[in-house]
Amino acid sequence: MGTWRGLRVAFVVGSLFMILMIIVYWDDVGGFSLYPQRDTQHFQIHPGPAGSLTTPGPVQQQQEPTSTRSSPGLRPSGPLSPLADSKDGSPFHSPAEPGSEKPPHEDSHGGGERTGDEPGDEPGEEDKGRGQEERKQRIMDVCSGKTSGDFPGRTRAFEQIPNRELDHLIVDDTHQIIYCYVPKVACTNWKRVMVVLSQSLVSPSSGKPYTEPQDIPADVVHNNSIHLTFAKFWRHYGSLSRHLMALKLQHYTKFIFVRDPFVRLISAYRNKFESANENFYRQFGSVMLRRYGNATGDVPESAADAFAAGVRPSFQQFITYLLDADTEKEAVFNEHWRQIYRLCHPCQVQYDFVGHLETLEADSKQLLKMLGVDQWIHFPTGARNRTASSWERDWFSHIPVAEREALYKLYRPDFELFGYPKPERDL
Repeated sequence: MGTWRGLRVAFVVGSLFMILMIIVYWDDVGGFSLYPQRDTQHFQIHPGPAGSLTTPGPVQQQQEPTSTRSSPGLRPSGPLSPLADSKDGSPFHSPAEPGSEKPPHEDSHGGGERTGDEPGDEPGEEDKGRGQEERKQRIMDVCSGKTSGDFPGRTRAFEQIPNRELDHLIVDDTHQIIYCYVPKVACTNWKRVMVVLSQSLVSPSSGKPYTEPQDIPADVVHNNSIHLTFAKFWRHYGSLSRHLMALKLQHYTKFIFVRDPFVRLISAYRNKFESANENFYRQFGSVMLRRYGNATGDVPESAADAFAAGVRPSFQQFITYLLDADTEKEAVFNEHWRQIYRLCHPCQVQYDFVGHLETLEADSKQLLKMLGVDQWIHFPTGARNRTASSWERDWFSHIPVAEREALYKLYRPDFELFGYPKPERDL
């Protein structure tokens, strides 16, 4: 009797364990290797029988993977109206000397190309593939220490990254895509695209999921509750989710868009401190004014009061705040000016596509084609503006050389990882 009872208990425990394992690992990820491969190839996943996935072997990176997946409800769309990257939509105000030319308003492209290429001079398919290979090879060389010095987190494994640092990795399981969003790098529009692809947000007017990216309000798309990030995945499933994360990183198509680091700082300052942004003023702007301002008396408590009195943090004070060693002792950099390598971990996540904001239109077309969704969805585009080098000259000419050098050192990993040249010493 005791033996029979023991067998029944073992059967029940074993069954519960199997059910638990099925729940944890049932994620259509195509395999059970616990950790992502560390070579220069990635796997192309094809739908198999009954929704299973097969991995026919490594595919060279320059080959564009095809997709047979479809998204019900999505339809081909035509050219979309321009969408600004800046949410406030305020006109541009340059800190340049009186009489100098003011940079134009920044749109979803930001920056512009250093090469001076004009719209329509798009590279051929072979050139695009070669460009991607060069971008990815550069990241591998910097991360391996071949072409650069060390920087925090360069050699750690993905498993060592705290889950709080994974909030920027957005997962679309339907299309097997992982997007690491970088604020001030067209992330509003790419989040819109991810929402449409996932069919996860219903339009209040139609009662159906959004099918056009530009129809999604910016304030809605920045609500992270509609995105499944790796960090939320961790909190939901616990430590076992790390294995699923590794599987997704191994098999899903991973992409990122980057930007000249100094121009990204300009964009962040304009967007958050040139208008009366109450949250950013209270949390950061008022701190800059108290620490580095020359004004006498109390600093206005609210952004509305400060702007009414003609008081606002200057670009110089913003740079000083970033360079102040006490800033990160108090709290980690805000995501709008945190370094890209700290947001997206390019040394741990082997991105299959690295887009540049300076070539946003061409890169977006190439990526959507690579994902196999270019017939259903188009990336919202806007007008091209000035080159990144001219932005730096207009904004950094009044920043002392020593501070520019210190700021470059702070953001040097981003410059080297993504191929942006060091800014000129004399702007």
